Amino acid sequence: QVQLVESGGGLVQPGGSLRLSCAASGSIFSINTMGWYRQAPGKQRELVAHIRPGGSTIYADSVKGRFTISRDNAKNTVSLQMNSLKPEDTAVYYCNTRPAGWPEGSGSWGQGTQVTVSS
Repeated sequence: QVQLVESGGGLVQPGGSLRLSCAASGSIFSINTMGWYRQAPGKQRELVAHIRPGGSTIYADSVKGRFTISRDNAKNTVSLQMNSLKPEDTAVYYCNTRPAGWPEGSGSWGQGTQVTVSS
């Protein structure tokens, strides 16, 4: 089973930046879709971005142009660069991995890292 460990969360002022990282164990990393989800208090978990093995990406409309997802298959890591952060980006962010063909939201999850955007 794949294990995921996130890091990089914290408190940042509106307009600031943070970079989240996720380290994955297991040799299947390079053939899995990797994603970042978030869950704000009282809301459902939602997809932020995902990146397929070939490098194609999908972003939620709310983060397009501000967030960038990337992966390093040699290091088994996936990152989320978050710029121009807004208070509404405050949430627990989760790393996710799923094999090709598995539905969105399935697969393995990290423990989550808190991102708080506040002045």
